[in-house]
Amino acid sequence: MKITITGSLGNISKPLTTKLVEAGHEVTVISSNGDRAREIAELDAKPAIGSATDIAFLTETFKGSDVVYAMVPNNLSAPDLRKYIGSIGENYAAAIKAAGVNKIVVLSSIGAHLDSGTGPIAGLHDVEEILSQLENVDIKFLRPAYFYTNFYANIDMVKHLGFIGGNYSADTRIIVVHPNDIAEAAADEIQQPFTGRSIRYIASQDSTLSELTTAFGKAIGKPELNWVEFTDEQALEGMIQAGLPAEAARNYVEMGTAIRKGILWEDYDLNKPVPGPTTVENFAAEFAKAYSK
Repeated sequence: MKITITGSLGNISKPLTTKLVEAGHEVTVISSNGDRAREIAELDAKPAIGSATDIAFLTETFKGSDVVYAMVPNNLSAPDLRKYIGSIGENYAAAIKAAGVNKIVVLSSIGAHLDSGTGPIAGLHDVEEILSQLENVDIKFLRPAYFYTNFYANIDMVKHLGFIGGNYSADTRIIVVHPNDIAEAAADEIQQPFTGRSIRYIASQDSTLSELTTAFGKAIGKPELNWVEFTDEQALEGMIQAGLPAEAARNYVEMGTAIRKGILWEDYDLNKPVPGPTTVENFAAEFAKAYSK
């Protein structure tokens, strides 16, 4: 098949590209970074350098694709994060329609069944709504859980403050997933037939913050490592002090509140998938490697 991948060579798109090329497909990878062109070509994929904000570029790149894998690139500097995310969904919808694509696999998120109160995930709810309006297009929405790799952002906290934390307690439930497990699921969906609109949840492990903290502490040689709960105000201030733009920080605090309340998991619990292979202990070893750098 001819498959177009958005997301450059990110944590999901790179292993996804590798899997699809190895399976014998003709893969085009969209990246806004021209420096990625050589690396994309080295994977035996075709680079397409341009922006997800450019509908004409997307349309031309999507033409002839049997499947498009669509994800929204990060833009933490967006003045209105939800509006930005929705605008990329609008761009994809316009390009998919103009290019005549009739099959797409879309990276959304756990919690996207909710239209508010979830921070950046609310923008992905909007993307699902926008793309669902397309006629004669079969769509598979992927709703992965909380990324293990998000915890890399806490490494400096562990190094300088001696603890890890967020605006939810140690006993809070957290459903986590590894990007490699998402790539495996995405490759599976891209290569199999489906019709209409459907959703696939993707998760690696159902855990708690306490269990993750214990695993991280053991892996980095700090068995005393504790999880500390912050207030929403403390979390917001800490993110901004760490250099996160205020709009992005506000959204992530709101997502943390949704985690604390457990509302992100409600629809997931009605549609639980078979867990992916990456356990908390597996990721803790990866966390330790990143911590040691």
